[in-house]
Amino acid sequence: MIGKFEYCPLCAARLEDRRLDTEDKMRPVCPRCGFIHYDNPTPAAGVVLFSEGQLLLVQRKHEPRVGMWTLPAGFVEAGEEVPACVIRETKEETNIDTEIIRLFGVYSAFDDPRASVILILYLARQIAGELECGDDASDAGFFDLDNLPKDIAFRAHRAALADIKKQVVRGLL
Repeated sequence: MIGKFEYCPLCAARLEDRRLDTEDKMRPVCPRCGFIHYDNPTPAAGVVLFSEGQLLLVQRKHEPRVGMWTLPAGFVEAGEEVPACVIRETKEETNIDTEIIRLFGVYSAFDDPRASVILILYLARQIAGELECGDDASDAGFFDLDNLPKDIAFRAHRAALADIKKQVVRGLL
């Protein structure tokens, strides 16, 4: 199956599915210039942020999965450092200014219809701002880990929430 490209982005020839000598899977290849389309995952970054023992979540304002809940996160822009994306996305979605503490975890996600995603989460602390819904959030709030919303939008976020709970129980967060 041809991935996201039907035509070569370099010379405009129609791509053909081919099995490369070094791989077992089919890839779209340009028969004219040799371009190979690798359908690589898209990086996204988000925050794990607690206030008074409660975890910050946002409710999605736009598709996919409008109305469902996630950790504040978004796609990393071209040329943007991943920690800067975390700070930007948190501010855009919640009006909270953050300071990165450390990397929390990295999760693979294949259930977002826009792209395969690699979700990179950082633990951060609030340094300014009052909680307020932003551009991509219809609601935002701090939740007890024992009373999180049931409708978490993506598998990577559900996996991260399970890891957050484990680390809290172990006293690591």
